[in-house]
Amino acid sequence: MRNSNIERLLEKLLGPEKTGRLFATLNFPAVLADWEDGNVTRAELAQAMNMALFDDLLERSPNGRAYTEDAIANGGSVYFDHGALRTVRWAENGALPPGEAAFTRILRPLGFRLNGRYPLDKLGMTGRAYVHADAPDEIAQFFVSELHPERFSGEFQQAVSNVLRSSKDPLTPLAVSQLSELERDGHLPIDTAHRLLPVIVSAFSRQHDMPHVDDYETILRESAEMAWISTEGNAFNHATDRVANVFQLSDDEKAKGRPIKPDVERSRSGRVFQTAYRADIVKREFRSADGRVVTREVPGSFYEFITRKREFDETARSWKTDLRFDAGNATGIFKMTAHAAR
Repeated sequence: MRNSNIERLLEKLLGPEKTGRLFATLNFPAVLADWEDGNVTRAELAQAMNMALFDDLLERSPNGRAYTEDAIANGGSVYFDHGALRTVRWAENGALPPGEAAFTRILRPLGFRLNGRYPLDKLGMTGRAYVHADAPDEIAQFFVSELHPERFSGEFQQAVSNVLRSSKDPLTPLAVSQLSELERDGHLPIDTAHRLLPVIVSAFSRQHDMPHVDDYETILRESAEMAWISTEGNAFNHATDRVANVFQLSDDEKAKGRPIKPDVERSRSGRVFQTAYRADIVKREFRSADGRVVTREVPGSFYEFITRKREFDETARSWKTDLRFDAGNATGIFKMTAHAAR
């Protein structure tokens, strides 16, 4: 049985066809099996947002879409483990709050809590993981990374400012007040949730204007990650399917000729294993020095796979899934968007 609150939210946002496809594709958290019609909990709104963002990722990643269609055609499904997005912790960020603050103001009212910090020093970034308090193992996590321009050259910092200073804030004053109400009460009337959902989904996109090609090239020389943000903004960098055996999946995808990483990333704990497709190539527009609009092919988003082993919780005296990440794994996965733009 479908949760009617989530179904109504998604049908209004995406239409009945996409909504039906998402329910047939993604794992559905057990905590959402009971509901009160017309009264949307934070977990229900979080799940609706995650499902909409997964759909958006598939729209932008042909490889991810092909994999998902194959999985469903073969009688399988997708266990949505986490989505990842990139931010920039920089004062000159236009109207958008700098760094992950632009998203923690959304995630916390929805019930997500910090579950780990991961220094990504080789990339000049910091990653943080957020799990949902009501269903940490079943509602997809968020891996939010911040890039630190102060770790790069002055020329790079100026180019970052040039790109980001036009950023708009997607959250309206009404949306901010609705999120505050949700954080206070843990639920919203469905009419309020209908108005809020498209606003928070729209936050996961590019908020700044078309970048200048000279700024893009300056940034690309020092950081492929910031170059990606220049064209894609805060869209999902990748979405991840949790699978039973990522090593077998990797071999199977290689046999199909899919553009998957040569090697599987292994965490230091020995419990988390990840691989991914290379980023899909997309066309993006830039402003040239003479004011013309030029089009280039650049890395877009991609699709990831993860296997998580269980660990024994000594406090709870029970087995639980290891929901942590690994800085080394993350650094390796981030390279999926590092191939050169054309």
